[in-house]
Amino acid sequence: MSGIRIGIAGFGAIGQSVAKSVDVGAVPGMTLAAIAVRDPSRHASASWQGKPPVVTTLDGLEPLCDVVVECAPAAVFADAIGPMLRAGKKAVVLSSGALLSHPELIDAARASGGQIVIPSGAILGLDALTAAAEGKIHSVTMITRKPVRGLLGAPYLAANNIDISDITEPTLIFRGSPREAAIGFPANLNVAVSVSLAGIGPDKTTLEIWADPTLQRNLHRVEVDSDAATFSMEIQNIPSENPKTGRITAQSVLAALRKLTAPLRLGT
Repeated sequence: MSGIRIGIAGFGAIGQSVAKSVDVGAVPGMTLAAIAVRDPSRHASASWQGKPPVVTTLDGLEPLCDVVVECAPAAVFADAIGPMLRAGKKAVVLSSGALLSHPELIDAARASGGQIVIPSGAILGLDALTAAAEGKIHSVTMITRKPVRGLLGAPYLAANNIDISDITEPTLIFRGSPREAAIGFPANLNVAVSVSLAGIGPDKTTLEIWADPTLQRNLHRVEVDSDAATFSMEIQNIPSENPKTGRITAQSVLAALRKLTAPLRLGT
């Protein structure tokens, strides 16, 4: 693959970071071709180092690119990647939680020869989990601790009348499955869905979410018991400009893009 045209669906903190890196040539053999936003006129005057990308809406994105990086709101997930997959192209997906509500997109990729790529994002160890899943995984437990500001506004809190704005100590606000969390925390827990998809699925994985006013970073711990290995992993992520997302997420996207053409590819 060479001369790959990259499209960005969504232009928040992560989309802007990825677009800037591709624009300056951080990923050899790839060019920033297009950006899809709700109102293209708002970004028409943006400055770029390379050839300016076409700024369009989601329905105009597919003809302009070979690979789309999805970092849009979960509500427009299917619109962001569906046309790409039906055209047999690749979609690098950050809203993995939304994929649970759109299994038809996996079918579309299968039928067309397209591919959904879920980068590690703000989590670690997906390679070990996918390897363990070739055998028998007995249990996967994920414990997420986030600063209060990173959880405010989650639909689950509103639906259950949970107020965390004035808490003074770590508080467990959710215990259940990643499938449930994907609905209740659509902007927060894509990492949990990614872990579940790599391991034993979104219904058998156990997830705890803690709001912790003592933290400045997002913390994820994953504990796995399988017939091949027992292991635990923990990561503390520095938040990006968007407190709901870790800074390493954009870097993970760049690493995933680089793997598409790299002569040496590391990890499962």
